[in-house]
This record gives sequence, structure tokens and C-alpha cells, in this order.
Amino acid sequence: MNRWNRFFMQLLAFFLIIAIGYQVKPNPFALNDLSSIHHIVPVSEDNTLLKTIKEKSKEYEEPAENAKIHDVWKKMPGRNGIKVNIEASYKKMKEKGRFDETLLVYDQVKPEVTLKDLPPSPIYRGHPDKQMVAFLINVAWGEDNIPSILNTLKKQKVKATFFIEGKWASKNPDLVKMIQEEGHLIGNHAYNHPDMSRLGDAENREQIVKTNEILEGILGERPKWFAPPSGSMNDQVVKLAAEEGMETILWTVDTIDWKKPTTDVMVNRVMGKLHPGAMILMHPTDVIERGLEDLILNIKEKKYKLGTVARLLSEKRF
Repeated sequence: MNRWNRFFMQLLAFFLIIAIGYQVKPNPFALNDLSSIHHIVPVSEDNTLLKTIKEKSKEYEEPAENAKIHDVWKKMPGRNGIKVNIEASYKKMKEKGRFDETLLVYDQVKPEVTLKDLPPSPIYRGHPDKQMVAFLINVAWGEDNIPSILNTLKKQKVKATFFIEGKWASKNPDLVKMIQEEGHLIGNHAYNHPDMSRLGDAENREQIVKTNEILEGILGERPKWFAPPSGSMNDQVVKLAAEEGMETILWTVDTIDWKKPTTDVMVNRVMGKLHPGAMILMHPTDVIERGLEDLILNIKEKKYKLGTVARLLSEKRF
């Protein structure tokens, strides 16, 4: 019996050893679970890609530029700076697992000084680094051409700024409303196209205020932009416009459409003088009606965007 007892005791010990070994054997499924948890935890500071983005971000950032009074161009808009959004950039790059500058995400940083902070002064152009131009369409006649011009602008998905004479607006309220409904910006072009540099303050103020009242009655909003007829003005006119809450707008490129050039001459003239931030003067004339689409296509071919005066003079990059 003692021999059989020893045999059973040895057998029992053998199974106990096997059982204990089984319990302490690593569980491969548990390791996989830990591994998967490791991949979904928030990225730590020592993540290589995140550190690379942080280190390189300064190379791609640009400071904001303040609006200023230029010696030649007078009042000029500033430009937003750009700062790399580290978190958003990382999210776009993490699938690739490597740094890619084309996937950087930027936040725009506003300048400390904007146009509103500067004293009254005329504005001739947008920021020289902004690859955008604006059409200024001064309206005191040409009602027969306006519907066609609006159709061309709509077809080409371009928004322009129409500076409208008060007297003309009072006779053509439906056209004024049509321009607004097409999404274009409307500004003040005085009441009856005077030479404002020769008028006194009271007369000039009446020209501006009367036109504002007419346009507000038609549009439901008061204009914020003023274009003196023929560009004729002086410092006092600019100051009066500012007192009415408006910026005075001039131009850097003239279509000379009032001289009745051919469409080719008009287009070539504009393209020869085109530059970033250009404000392009035109009227609802026959040559603009015929040549506007060609002009737009040529401008787009040069990789310029087209927008309203408000958009061009905004600090936003685009």
C-alpha cells in the first residue's frame, strides 16, 4: 500500500506542476490587447512626427502686416499672418506617418492695425502680396449694357463693385436692385457727377449724403465705399466721406473704355498694367459689354482671383 500511495502522490504532484505552469503561461491575447490600447492613447510629447511638425512650423509661419499710409499709394490694407495649427496638421499627417508640408494646416493671425485705425486717406490698391484684383464699375449711364454685363459676371462667377450715381439710381431702382441681387457690392458715386475738388464742403456733403439716402432706400443698407466722379477729389472730400463712415476708393488700372477703344486694345491695356491688388476702373460701356468675358479669362489665366473691393481690401489672405 505504501508503494501505491507514493505512486498516487507522485502522479498528483505531476498534474499540479502542469496546472501551475499553465496558469503562469503568458496570454497572447492579453498582450495584443495591451498593444492595441497603446496605439489609441493620446500622442505624447516624444512622438517623432509631432516633434517634427513643432520644430518645422516656424519655417512656414509669417507675421501679420499692419495697414499703413504709403508715401505713394496712401492708405493700404494690412495682411493676416499665418501660424501652423500643430494639432490639425498632425491629424492630417499621421496616416502617412511622416512630415509633409503640403498637409500643413494654418490659422490666420490678424494684424494690430487695420484700415479703420488709420486717418482718412484715399485707397488705390489692395495689398501687394494679395493675388487678387477688383473691378470698379462706375455707373452714371449705360443702363442698356448692365443686364448683359451682369450675365457675363454671373457666367464667370465674378463679383464686382458698382459705384452708382444717386441721380441715376433714383431713375433706375430696378437695375440697382438687380445688381444687389446678383451679389455685387454697391458704393456711392456722388449724386450728379460733379467735379468735387471744386465744390465747397456743404455741397460735397450733400452729394454724398443724398446719394447714400437714395441707395439705402433702394437696398436697405447704407454704402460703405465712395468713389468720387472722375477721381476728382481733395483731402477735404476724403474727410467728408470718412465722416459718413466711408472709405474713398480710386484705382490703379484704367480700361479707358470711355475713349471707345476696340476690345483688344482694352484687354491688352489692362493686362499690361495688371498687378496684385489692382483696382480696375470701367463703366457700363459697349466695349466692356463686348470684351468683359475675354478680360476675365485673361486675368484668370494669370492666376489672379477676382473679388469685390471689400474682399480685396480685407486683411484675409483669401
